[in-house]
Amino acid sequence: MDITTPPGDPAPLRTADGSLTLRSAQWGEQYHSMHGAVQESTHVFIKAGAEHVQKRELDVLEVGLGTGLNLLLTWIRCLEGKWTVRYSALEPFPLSQDRLDELGHCEELAWPGLHEPFIRNMTARSGVWQEPMGGLAFRRMATPVQELEEEDAYDVVFFDAFSPDTQPGMWTKEVFDRMYRALRAGGVLVTYCAKGDVRRTMQAAGFHVERLQGPPGKREMLRATKRPM
Repeated sequence: MDITTPPGDPAPLRTADGSLTLRSAQWGEQYHSMHGAVQESTHVFIKAGAEHVQKRELDVLEVGLGTGLNLLLTWIRCLEGKWTVRYSALEPFPLSQDRLDELGHCEELAWPGLHEPFIRNMTARSGVWQEPMGGLAFRRMATPVQELEEEDAYDVVFFDAFSPDTQPGMWTKEVFDRMYRALRAGGVLVTYCAKGDVRRTMQAAGFHVERLQGPPGKREMLRATKRPM
C-alpha cells in the first residue's frame, strides 16, 4: 500500500459500543475496532499507555491522529484534573471539518462544549502549537514518521497507524528506532497491534516489549518500554 496517499473516501460507521469510526472501502480498513472505538482507544492508549507512565505532566506523541479520538480522550482527562499534557500528533492527511462534524466525538462523549476547540485543533495549520486549553496544548505535524528526528522528547507514544498489512512501511525497524530515540528513558510506546514480527522488530530496536490483554474483541496488544540506562 502506498503510504503517500490518504485512505480513499472514508465513511462513518457505528461500532459495537455505539461510538463512530471511519471505514475506507478502498483500503478495506476502519480507523478503530468494530468492537468499540472508544473502548479500544481507552484500553490501549489511555489505560495501558498514559496512565501506566504515572506522571502528572506528560509529553505525548501520536502516530496517526486519524479522527482525533485519542486526543479527545486525553483532553477530557486533562479537564478532569488528572494530567497536564503537551500533545504532538503526526498526521500528513488530516480529516476535513465536515467529516469530523459527522463523527460527533465530543457529543458522543458527553462533552459537547469541546466540539469547537476540538475542531480548531484538528484543522489547525501544521507545526503550530495551539493555545493551551484545559490542561492540554496541541500541535499537528505533517512530518512522516520515517523522518521524525526528535530525541528524548516524549513520555508516551500512541502508535495508532493502520495495520502492518495495509501500511508495512510504518512498522519497520527504522521507524521503531526513531520511536526509541524520541522517547525518554522509562517512556512507553503502546499499540493495538500484537503481531509477532512487530514485537520482534520493536525488540530489535532496543525496547522491552510486553504482551498485554487486548481491548474487547482482541486477545492481545503490545507495550514497549525504553528502559532507563
